[in-house]
Order: sequence, then structure tokens, then C-alpha cells
Amino acid sequence: MRRLRLAAVWMAAAPLVAQVIDFESGGLLYKTLTKNGVTVMYAHLPAQVREYSILQVAVSNGSGTPCVVKTEDFWFEKADGVRLQPAKPRSVVNELIDKAGRGDVIKLVATYEIGLYGLTRMMSTNGYEQRRQAAFAELTSAKIKAAAAASAIAFVDAKLAPGQSTDGAVFYNNNGKPLGKGSLTVRAAGQVFEFPAEHPAP
Repeated sequence: MRRLRLAAVWMAAAPLVAQVIDFESGGLLYKTLTKNGVTVMYAHLPAQVREYSILQVAVSNGSGTPCVVKTEDFWFEKADGVRLQPAKPRSVVNELIDKAGRGDVIKLVATYEIGLYGLTRMMSTNGYEQRRQAAFAELTSAKIKAAAAASAIAFVDAKLAPGQSTDGAVFYNNNGKPLGKGSLTVRAAGQVFEFPAEHPAP
């Protein structure tokens, strides 16, 4: 009888255990994890710009309270144990503008948009598309538009009200090499989201 009670308790609690779910969209392999109503998902972008490897990330606040999401809280640990801290969005944007060139930025944006617009599971209310439209509203110079695109694509710190979501690109300086197989740890809304390494990145 005691074993039956324990089994019943375990079965009741099982659905409450957060589980990483994999799915494919727009040719990218996403991982998603939900805790207390907050969902974090990410995918490796095949495009690399200069020294950076890039993750496309999205966060949705389905809880009843506001949550703060910061770029610095997305840590990637490579298979060899090296932990990579995200580059600061402003420094990445400045480097893309100064050194990467308009063509590189266009390639990055095109790759990002293919993944984003095919991502039906996440309708961002406060992310790249909104930043892009605001940045492009009154621009005419091609160079300035490239700068604005780079600025809009970078994931930035955000405070999400209940029902809001955001997305963006998180950049890691990995000497121009793919991140490869590794694990991602995200701290958001007082939770720790851990994505164990299960599949090699593209």
C-alpha cells in the first residue's frame, strides 16, 4: 500500500517537472523549456559574423508577474568545459557597423528572419520585428540601415509584463568557430533554465 501511495504521488508530480522539448522550425533545431509560466527557447544560427557564434533566443512571460531578462544571463558551456559569456550587445553592434560590412549584416539578418518568421510557437510582442520597424521608420542611408538592422537583431535586456515576449540574437566570441555541442544555462524570472547538451549544433 505504501508503494502504491508513493507511486501515485510521483505520477501526480511528474507533469510538474520541467522538461526540455526539441522541435524544428525554419530549418533550425530549437530547444524550449517552461518553468512557472515562463518559456525560454533557443536555436543555433548557422550564420557566423567575424569572431561570433550566434544563438537565436526567445523568452515569453506566461506567468502572472513581470519578469526581467538580461543578455548577460545566457551562459553557454562548450563540450570541453569552457564557459562562454555573451558579448555585450552594444559592443557587438559597434563592431558589426565598423568592421563586418553591410553584406555580413544583411546575411545575418536574412538568416535570423528565416528562423524567426517560421517560428509559429512564439509570437513576439517586444522583440526584433518591433525594434526593426522602429529603427527603419525614417532611415534612407543604406549604411545607416545596416547599422539599424544590427542594432535591432541583438537581444537586449527587457522587463516583460505578463503576456509579453521578446527575442533576439545572443553573440558569443568563439574565435570564428561554431559553438558545437554544449549546454545553455539561462537565469530569468528567478528561475534557472538548464538545457543539457544532447545534439551537436549545426
